Amino acid sequence: MSRNNWGSKVKVVSGNYALSILTKLRDKRTGQIEFRKGLVRLGRVLGLAIYNDMPAKKVTVETPLGIAEGIEVPDAENVVIITVLRAAMPLTEGLVKIFPSARQGVVSARRVEEKGMKPGYVFEIELTYVRIPEIRPEDTVIIADPMLATGSTIVAVLKEVLKRGRAKKYIIASVIATPVGIEKILKNYPELNITIYTVGIDREINDKGYIVPGLGDAGDRAFGGCFWGVGTLSGF
Repeated sequence: MSRNNWGSKVKVVSGNYALSILTKLRDKRTGQIEFRKGLVRLGRVLGLAIYNDMPAKKVTVETPLGIAEGIEVPDAENVVIITVLRAAMPLTEGLVKIFPSARQGVVSARRVEEKGMKPGYVFEIELTYVRIPEIRPEDTVIIADPMLATGSTIVAVLKEVLKRGRAKKYIIASVIATPVGIEKILKNYPELNITIYTVGIDREINDKGYIVPGLGDAGDRAFGGCFWGVGTLSGF
């Protein structure tokens, strides 16, 4: 599948606000606290983009002075957010601001980098902790992971998510994605209603599987070195 055939499967969230935050995140001079705050802000930006794309229905409400027309967004009340530990924790914090009633799950996923990247940009993924709620047919599942590089992590996480039931829609919320990662997800799960939301698309993946220019290791930059004793869990 080429980029020209992604169609509505990929939504690049642009605008000055989103791009200015992304620029700050890319800057190697940005410190840990500001980096983490930036991920939270982009979580809200992505959440708003997802919310605005959900179907709305017209309703009427009674104000203190009369009847007013408005809308409701029923799908917003049936959201499951899956956080890929650790890097996505701030991103999820922002998403929850938009979807406060979302049920949540977590997956601790580590690329086994010591075994190297296999042909086709494939990494073995080690899942050390999985806690996902039951997925219902009316649900929209949002998988949050700041860096969608090779796609190996998201493919593994989706495999676990599908064990909990089938949702009506699946969304990948990322800060930076690559064509390789996008195409791997869409090719591995052509039967699913998947949309990938991202703020930027970088074309290059180096021989270690890192996005270039990217923004570095999102987990390390947000939390500083190892976290919960599990090293680098997510991102690339």
